[in-house]
Amino acid sequence: MAFFRAFASQLAISQHVLQKTPCAIAIISRSSSSATDLKSLLAEKIQEQQVYVKSFREQYGSKVIGEITVDQVYGGMRGIRGLVTETSYLHPEDGIKFRDFTIPQIKKLLPKSPGGNEPLPEGLFWLLLTGEVPSAEEVRSVSKMWAEKAEIPPHVVTMLNNFPAHLHPMSQFTAAIMACNTESKFAKAYADGVSKNMYWEYTFDDVMNLIAKLPPIAATIYKNLYRNGSPISAVDLEKDWSSNFTSMLGYDNPDFTELMRLYISIHSDHEGGNVSAHTVHLVASALSDPYISFAAGINGLAGPLHGLGSQEVLEWLTELHNDLSSDATEAQLKDFVWQTLKSGQVVPGFGHDVLRRTDPRYTALREFALKHLPDDPMFNLANNLYRIVPQSILALGKIKNPWPTVDGLSGVLLRYYGMKEIHYYTVLIGVSRALGTMASLVWDRALGLPIERPKSMTTDGLMKLVGAV
Repeated sequence: MAFFRAFASQLAISQHVLQKTPCAIAIISRSSSSATDLKSLLAEKIQEQQVYVKSFREQYGSKVIGEITVDQVYGGMRGIRGLVTETSYLHPEDGIKFRDFTIPQIKKLLPKSPGGNEPLPEGLFWLLLTGEVPSAEEVRSVSKMWAEKAEIPPHVVTMLNNFPAHLHPMSQFTAAIMACNTESKFAKAYADGVSKNMYWEYTFDDVMNLIAKLPPIAATIYKNLYRNGSPISAVDLEKDWSSNFTSMLGYDNPDFTELMRLYISIHSDHEGGNVSAHTVHLVASALSDPYISFAAGINGLAGPLHGLGSQEVLEWLTELHNDLSSDATEAQLKDFVWQTLKSGQVVPGFGHDVLRRTDPRYTALREFALKHLPDDPMFNLANNLYRIVPQSILALGKIKNPWPTVDGLSGVLLRYYGMKEIHYYTVLIGVSRALGTMASLVWDRALGLPIERPKSMTTDGLMKLVGAV
């Protein structure tokens, strides 16, 4: 943040603007907007940030910020700094930082439900969009807005109810989101020739409508596949977003609702380079509407290398539990882990490309489990592995980060509360990931980011470039 403060001084941005927030986005007076009007507040911040970014690019646009190796070109562009994502940043030590706030900070600072202890996702969405920690009143305004906009279009309900039972829940989720684009205000405004300066406003309207409809879409899929097509409960305008969601799913345990608030918040964003977030950004850069763009990202999330982590961890833990039982000794656990590693497999839920310590999302879930399910056999098994697996992986001498990721516990917790349908878990991540990707999309449009079009090369061309031929 020292860079941003120094740079802001160069640009003659008033010092009081930057002292009120830990993130780069400027904070200005709210006197011109009502206390709970998210769109008006965002409009103020967008105007300030547009000036901020324009000035930065004018002075530093030609500055080189890094070099690219041949291995990076072949290796999925890993580590290449080539995107702007305003909402979050993955720090190798602190983990994901939402507008520069760590997970422990958001757990402490964001508003909770009455009597609850976990952050409300509506509050995190407000933070991702504005850079400000919202008040309880502001969060309630978002909860109410999403409840009011939750109704699914009739043709989408008909489509969901006519899908065959063998169609994967992620395929159903994607198709339903796509079909909702009949409601797109952005698509209509673009067709009517709206000014580019107003793209973000119609995008914001679509984003709010889309996020509102995700819980009933996801719950309808769940009920059709796993609860004999029983109807979802009606939306309660007095409930928060997560509470309505768990009610629609058919769960009435308040602890499960608390888990869902935490789960959605910590899965909401993971900077812009992961497959789902990048896909949303890429497709939206062609000015596809938010529904189509988010559906594209969900297709990326459905891939086994991206969104199936918690499922794979739970399957592996179940196999371990069945082989050794819940009271396995430390020596038996170590032997099982070594058998997995020696067979050329990875231990699911351990190791991360960027993080260099335990994923703070895992820590948040572990704290929840220690409080709510300390005696659960599967949690105790996972908790014992937390002590054993890193040392075993480090002994191989090849992995920089052997520590557990969020996937190491998320499935265990869902299973404990009765959600044992592992193929559905990725849908929950999809609902969560809407908060970050859609907040980013609003800012993509506000800043006028262009269509994404990186340059590709043939192997022969790359060899000539580096002097190999």
